[in-house]
Amino acid sequence: MEREAKSLNPTTVSPSASERESGGACLTIVIVSYNVSDYVTQCLHSVARAAEGLDVDVWVVDNASQDNTVERIKAEFPHVNVIPNSENVGFARANNQAIRLSKGKYVLLLNPDTVIGEDVLRTCISFLDANPSAGALGVAMHDRNGAFARESRRGLPTPATAFYKMSGLCSAFPTSPRFGRYYMGHLDASQPNQIEVISGAFMMARRDALEQVGLLDERYFMYGEDIDLSYSLMQAGWENWYLPCHILHYKGESTQKSSFRYVQNFYTAMLIFFDKNFAHRYRFTAFLIRTAVNGRAAISYMTKAAVRVWRKLNGVKRRQHSNESGLPDKLSLVFFGSDEGWETLQNCVRPSWQLSRSDNPYDAFDAATEPNCVVFDTDSYSYHIILEIMAGRNSQGHTASLGLISASRPKLILP
Repeated sequence: MEREAKSLNPTTVSPSASERESGGACLTIVIVSYNVSDYVTQCLHSVARAAEGLDVDVWVVDNASQDNTVERIKAEFPHVNVIPNSENVGFARANNQAIRLSKGKYVLLLNPDTVIGEDVLRTCISFLDANPSAGALGVAMHDRNGAFARESRRGLPTPATAFYKMSGLCSAFPTSPRFGRYYMGHLDASQPNQIEVISGAFMMARRDALEQVGLLDERYFMYGEDIDLSYSLMQAGWENWYLPCHILHYKGESTQKSSFRYVQNFYTAMLIFFDKNFAHRYRFTAFLIRTAVNGRAAISYMTKAAVRVWRKLNGVKRRQHSNESGLPDKLSLVFFGSDEGWETLQNCVRPSWQLSRSDNPYDAFDAATEPNCVVFDTDSYSYHIILEIMAGRNSQGHTASLGLISASRPKLILP
């Protein structure tokens, strides 16, 4: 079984100012954070490992977080460039701030609630180096349980494709090149493929391509800007690609998809994209399309409002926990890692949690003993191996979530 050395020194990630002025880094990584200090620091540790030996320039743009994100990054990653905004300027504008200040040949937009494997950056850079027609690429994302995220490969949301998605035909025929095109389920996820839309959770783009088509459209506050940029690249003759490199995306940890603001941002983004790119082509049906989008948004609003009223009337809490941390009272965890990591974990868990240890992360659990969470010591296992194990477990029907801990960083990261 592959084991990994101790964590790398995160200060080796970014070059000095003189190095940037003399030609710029090979890769600029931009992370936009908002009240996710634990996740963004974990993300930066995985970036540090993946960037070892590479010329990488890392930027974190913080959108006025109310936690200690800025202070933690400055203390733990002194060579990472931090831009602390005084207000939440949105995802597109925040990314553009760092892109304009950086000089990397390639630019990676990376969500703070991600963990990347040690091989990912090199593989992506090598692909772009070898394929000059590729303007941008995305990778295989996995959720907290190790399942493949369908949004790793998406088709352009034309009115027809969007209709198939909203009507349920996409879910009914996920592998159909026509009805399932929204998630491009007809493509082999284990092979590189040319796609249409790259997720903004991990989008590596060629700077030359960005300078040609322009940066992210700042009319989008959140959601839609990645679709818009992907389409702009295609319109300019660049290719968008998917690579089967694996990353973890704790999807939704940096946003609250149950909130009304999410509904507003998401459907507003859909209307901006349609009006900008398709309204002139569908001018006779534009009113019907806008009505359908607004109607779907209204249904989402009413559904969320009804759920909230029902919960309030029945005294149901969104999360059952014993204090303000949001963590559950009951949780079963299985740990894989070193003695030091085991001791660290024991100091982080609650007395009511069931905690056990195993030497083999490939062990199968039956329905009666399946834990809620499997915890890996990142000082003992590489992120690449952890993601590989979780993907394999999920393919076998296991649904335990992934937890991460390190003796050198005594903080248990849970979804």
